[in-house]
Amino acid sequence: MISAEPVDGRQDARVPLDEERKRRLINAIARSVIERVDELTALDSAIGDGDHGANMKRGFEAVLQSLDSLTAMSLPDSLKGVGMTLVAKVGGASGPLYGTLFLTLGKELPDAPSRAAAASGFGAALAAVKARGKSDVGQKTMLDVLEPAFRAFAAGGDAATVRAAALAAAERTIPMRATRGRASFLGERSIGHMDPGARSAALMIGAVCDEFGAN
Repeated sequence: MISAEPVDGRQDARVPLDEERKRRLINAIARSVIERVDELTALDSAIGDGDHGANMKRGFEAVLQSLDSLTAMSLPDSLKGVGMTLVAKVGGASGPLYGTLFLTLGKELPDAPSRAAAASGFGAALAAVKARGKSDVGQKTMLDVLEPAFRAFAAGGDAATVRAAALAAAERTIPMRATRGRASFLGERSIGHMDPGARSAALMIGAVCDEFGAN
């Protein structure tokens, strides 16, 4: 998820992220959510508390306030810093879940990950989110985007392929009935709406893919 495509096509090629590239990456992830706050609010208003957009915006604005210090760190520490900020600043279930995603990536990834290491780290982070939320794919949550994106990446897909997988997966939550989270209380009425967590996950994955696909 956080590794550039190997320039020579080898699974063990390593592309270090210098300070400027970490800055662009974190900024892109944060902006992808902040700039869609109204969309995320509308999605969550339909099947949740209506606060997903505001909560995510607050968390990523706090991340941007620490951008200088975060980008001066190693990649693992930078990811852990993002995760801890989201846990502290994002309310509801999203803070712990997205915090777990970034914290686990920080624990699993080396400073200059190969594609194989990035896939392994992404898989570990996915498993950690499942455990933290006591949920799985098919329940109309962010996992319904994270797992297809992981599978596309682990199968060797390029940035455009992973991005497309994430966006399509978010769309596939529309006809789902929610069985986890606040939306599950609506039963059949949760059908016909995109899950806001799935959408925010797709936005962030898209931002990562755009950053690496453009280089």
